[in-house]
Amino acid sequence: MSIFNKWNEPGGYRQVLDISLPLVISMGSISLMLFTDRLFLSRYSLDAIAASMPAGTASFLFVSFFMGVVGYVNVFVAQYTGSGEREKVGASVWQGLYFTFGASLILASLYFIAGPLFDLAGHSPGVRRLEVIYFRILILGAGPVVLSPALSSFFTGRGLTRVVMFSNLAGAAVNIPLDYCLINGIGPFPELGIIGAGLATVIGYLVIAGLLVYLVFNRENDEQFGILRRRGFQRALFVRIMRYGLPNGVQFFIDLFSITAFIFIVGRLGKQVLAAANIVFSISLLAFLPLVGFGLGLSVLVGQALGRDNPQEAERATSSTLHVTFFYMGVVVLIFILAPEWLMNLFRSRDPSQSDYQSILKIGLVLLRFVAVYSIFDVLFIVYSSAIKGAGDTRFVMWAIGILSIGIMVIPVYILVIHLGAGIYPTWIALTAYVCVAGIVFWRRYSKGKWKDMRVIERSESPPAERETSGRTLEGV
Repeated sequence: MSIFNKWNEPGGYRQVLDISLPLVISMGSISLMLFTDRLFLSRYSLDAIAASMPAGTASFLFVSFFMGVVGYVNVFVAQYTGSGEREKVGASVWQGLYFTFGASLILASLYFIAGPLFDLAGHSPGVRRLEVIYFRILILGAGPVVLSPALSSFFTGRGLTRVVMFSNLAGAAVNIPLDYCLINGIGPFPELGIIGAGLATVIGYLVIAGLLVYLVFNRENDEQFGILRRRGFQRALFVRIMRYGLPNGVQFFIDLFSITAFIFIVGRLGKQVLAAANIVFSISLLAFLPLVGFGLGLSVLVGQALGRDNPQEAERATSSTLHVTFFYMGVVVLIFILAPEWLMNLFRSRDPSQSDYQSILKIGLVLLRFVAVYSIFDVLFIVYSSAIKGAGDTRFVMWAIGILSIGIMVIPVYILVIHLGAGIYPTWIALTAYVCVAGIVFWRRYSKGKWKDMRVIERSESPPAERETSGRTLEGV
């Protein structure tokens, strides 16, 4: 097949880029918010950067479960769009919103566990105090973080990903300068340090959620998709979303839990080791989140194709996404290999002595080599897990990530550090092994093809005539 045909066919490179690039930019804007947040804090104080990663990751650990559940509305919208059942789109979004309202209250109540939680971490008193402050701000402001994927699924599931991109860019445009001003006390803003970083993050997500509310709830969307008149609670649909969404949320939680546990355990090796690990994770996150954008786009394409009962198109979309993401990650890995010291120097603090910085730099340069190795397998991990999740294979993803992350990474790292007194590098060997094995496992699951017969919507709800009309409409998105 010629590159021209591969570019233009349904599920080809053009369609992948049309759907996924805005999501990549969206994830890039979110990763840039996190990156600059930690960049500014690293230059503010060593304690601030040491506290920001554990506290930020811990808060997102709890948020991730609810985001994973409500984010799966995206696949329902995609499959209903593919099948031509437009009014089920509005009803699906509302079931996600009902879940979001309860989730926001639960998350806010976690304010009270901050002290005991970070007592368990065993970090120095100065770092522990900042961890508690940062965690409490982020968890109180978690409502808009969970609300955003529920609202954005209305657009992403239909392939209208540019709307989500512009909303996220607007949030980043508010967050980044506000972050800098509130941390350092620029102009009329007070110097708040890590408190300012937390407030700027919450305000950024409020902007994103507010824009999406404005764009979703209007008369035109109600006429086409019932976004206002189909707002009633539908028990059967809600239960079906929970059936597939809960495993997706558990998978998100376990994945983040394993990383959080990793960071907490590594933090016991000392402040310099923790700072170096936090910096390297921040750098790798900047590269990783755009990859997640490609995964979200692939789930949409697979969901739409299966909604039209066209698994061959879903296969083409998966193949095209794999090629594009391998190219992207190849460029990123080259940067990790050729310019690691430049990347590390971006986080150089004003506080530590020259000897402190040289120690952090030395550790970080080695850790970036591990990142360069496992980033290639991250492509397999994200692409193939996203493809089968777009079909509804969420339980396998949940169990696979749970068993692999705990068995290959968390338990071995705990034994290495707590019982054997190992240093930082053996722990990153375990992390690399986890990502590599997970990538291979999801490739094998996808290759078996069980996902082709899966649907999250009933087949009887997919009239052939409507599927054909919908399919022709979506090709132009």
